[in-house]
Amino acid sequence: MHELRTTGTFRINQMKQKDIAEHNAKAWDEESIEESEWCTPVKSDTIKRAIQGDWQIKLTPKKYVPSEWLGDVREKFILCLGSGGGQQAPVLSAAGAHVVSLDISAEQLAKDEMVALRDGLFLRTVKGDMSDLSGFSGGAFDYIVSAVSNIFVPDIQTIWDQCGRVLVPGGTLITGIMNPSFFMFDHKKATDTGQLTVEYKLPYSDIESIPSKKLKDLIDNDVPIVFSHSLDEQIGGLIRAGFVINGFYEDWWTDEATPLNKYSPTTMVIRALKQGE
Repeated sequence: MHELRTTGTFRINQMKQKDIAEHNAKAWDEESIEESEWCTPVKSDTIKRAIQGDWQIKLTPKKYVPSEWLGDVREKFILCLGSGGGQQAPVLSAAGAHVVSLDISAEQLAKDEMVALRDGLFLRTVKGDMSDLSGFSGGAFDYIVSAVSNIFVPDIQTIWDQCGRVLVPGGTLITGIMNPSFFMFDHKKATDTGQLTVEYKLPYSDIESIPSKKLKDLIDNDVPIVFSHSLDEQIGGLIRAGFVINGFYEDWWTDEATPLNKYSPTTMVIRALKQGE
């Protein structure tokens, strides 16, 4: 990882995307080993039903993607972007799609591979940064499916531009995003105190927004580094990349995860169509 410079208090000097990606890869490996919500592979029964045509995928905590957003995926080429963990990719493969799963975490990809081996599926896994899709040719995919994962990348316009390049004309991107307001609060503090108080100015960044000691603890404890993104970056960025928004819904979490859940949706899912050429 990038050298961390200390001058009395902890500071990161010019931490770049490569350094952030390397840290987050390690952090997600650790989280995957602990099997949190997004690191628990689907059961064989789920795969069996998908093979029979009864399937659904989830990109946010509670709601499933509407079935009509994907339709019949048999023989379609689908990129699961930042969505390892043995969940979306194996289900889509079982439904008949040609699936590539790209994730920064080797442990998350291993779970996609485990489900595929266990249930006789074929899918390809690629370890990489979701903002670099240079390994794929233009127009390689009919669909891109992404859980809430762009919060781990500082510049998401690059992601949208890359998605537009690798999709066929008329191809579809379905992506989960965080509600930007989520990052205004310290959720652990709010849970401990029972008070939801605005703590941070947007845009939020673990690199810039929190005290240096807290950032050092975050890095030392292999916690993923996150960034908020405005709606202009999320929705406006998709439009600038040549997409047309043709689907949208909000989702909630649990009160145990954050007190904000009592007042506001925490995540959103966007369906975006790449304009034809």
